[in-house]
Amino acid sequence: LHGQVYANANVANYLPIYSGNIAGGNLTVSAGTITVGNIVAAGNLIGNIGTSSNRFNTIFARATSAQYADLAEKYIADAVYPAATVVVFGGEQEITTTTIHGDARVAGAISTQPAYLMNSLADGLPVALRGRIPVRVIGAVRKGDSLVTSTTPGCAVSVGTDLNWGQAVFAKSLENNDTAGPIIIEAVVV
Repeated sequence: LHGQVYANANVANYLPIYSGNIAGGNLTVSAGTITVGNIVAAGNLIGNIGTSSNRFNTIFARATSAQYADLAEKYIADAVYPAATVVVFGGEQEITTTTIHGDARVAGAISTQPAYLMNSLADGLPVALRGRIPVRVIGAVRKGDSLVTSTTPGCAVSVGTDLNWGQAVFAKSLENNDTAGPIIIEAVVV
């Protein structure tokens, strides 16, 4: 049996127990359990477990890294907002923009590609709740400045390092910007 290729769809009828390596091609199992020791890629390859149309229900594994940087959750918006738009809880739905400087209802900003998306199958837009994301700002900002909502809908503004903004602070700038804006900068949602 060693070294032979089996293409029969009912190979399990011929090999109820198989030990050894499967090299190349695809392993397709329509039902049953596959018990393995290790699944090892032949080098640094990009592979998938399942597809966008054929998903697994629950995967019990330990993640050691993520491709993207933020934690986000979907919320229903009262309009379609582009990535980096600053949003607050409120409006006709769950989230909206605001014209209030330092609005304590701030939720975060619309995420581009979250590392982890909660309620991923729900309707709505992904709002970054923690982590590094692009944020639309207006006015000058320095690295480490606290960001709050501005009077320009969908934009944040720097309040520097002033500690008097409490719940209104939702992010910290990761870069300097001297233009009037609006412009998109990198920030960390805190």
